[in-house]
Amino acid sequence: MARSYGANAAVSYAAAGNRPMPRASSPRDPAGMSSEIPARPGHAALRRGRHALPRHLYHVTTVTRERSPLFRCPSAARAAARCFHDRDILVGATMLAWVLMPDHVHWLLQLGDRADLAAVVNRLKSASAREANACLERRGPLWRRAYHDHALRRDEDLQAVAAYIIANPVRAGLVERAEAYPYHYTTWP
Repeated sequence: MARSYGANAAVSYAAAGNRPMPRASSPRDPAGMSSEIPARPGHAALRRGRHALPRHLYHVTTVTRERSPLFRCPSAARAAARCFHDRDILVGATMLAWVLMPDHVHWLLQLGDRADLAAVVNRLKSASAREANACLERRGPLWRRAYHDHALRRDEDLQAVAAYIIANPVRAGLVERAEAYPYHYTTWP
């Protein structure tokens, strides 16, 4: 079955600011004028087409800067995990499942009536970075700016998605059973 994303969801190269960029100069063409290569729109262009809907479910993944395994430190992992259920951070959203891996996190959440996925993700990242940085005695950004989100479709089994998320440590070879991994949560038994 074909999915319709709507007219506003697609981002054209022109809308993303994809204008030709001159090549760097070379010995054969010191002015860099012989040909042009297209600019890459990058993460900013992807965000232009991102729309969050009220009460919709999202699977969000974000990684640490440089994929550093900062959450191998148990106190940093516990500090970050405490933020994932803080109502002041979620502001109307509901956390349904999460797993905090050494270098990334998966969240399954449902937005509230005021749909702003980017704001919820930014608050989760900011608060967890602040708490983990305090434990690690470090400063500066902890998470990469970008994140991946997937809006769940009506035909997707919510419990199966949650099970997939919390099985991540098993697939990574960190534990043999998902229940043995200390940094996860799901609303389902």
